[in-house]
Amino acid sequence: MLLTTAFAAAFGLSACDKATDLPKFKGTDLTGSNYGRGFKLLDPAGQTRTLDDFKGKVVMLFFGFTQCPDVCPTALVRAAAVKQQLGAKGDQLQVIFITVDPERDTPEVLKAYTAAFDPTFLGLYSDLLTTAATAKEFKAFYAKVPTGSSYTMDHSSFTYVFDKQGHLRIALRHQQPDADFLSDARALIEQN
Repeated sequence: MLLTTAFAAAFGLSACDKATDLPKFKGTDLTGSNYGRGFKLLDPAGQTRTLDDFKGKVVMLFFGFTQCPDVCPTALVRAAAVKQQLGAKGDQLQVIFITVDPERDTPEVLKAYTAAFDPTFLGLYSDLLTTAATAKEFKAFYAKVPTGSSYTMDHSSFTYVFDKQGHLRIALRHQQPDADFLSDARALIEQN
């Protein structure tokens, strides 16, 4: 009994030591989640892209649409600021914008839109069915909302952050301060 208790105590201490090595994120820690495992979409050049294409980089991924009046441009301005504030390590960050409005967000529109924030940002798209399946994989919400003779898109505004091995680690809420985005991106970039 004493030996079992001593073993359990030693194992418990060892597990506690390991836990302190993990970064504490400002966003919601999604480490080990069973969703957001990947995507298969097209870039503006028509090339198929998957999460595996970005291994070795921290990926910030966001669902939105180019005619979004406030949330999407704010998210991309923030991502550009994070990349800039990372300095030389900014090259280890890849920002991906997945459109939920592929009917209007043509490859040319996506390319111009993301490049306006940073030339390395990548806009991805697909057909309506694949877009819906991708959003479902990430538990992202979106819906077309009629506005007179046109429409807008209502959508969730989380930024998903993946580590360099391509594992979903964090979800950041749009309302969180910019410093939280920088802190979590930096923590994953500096992780081995």
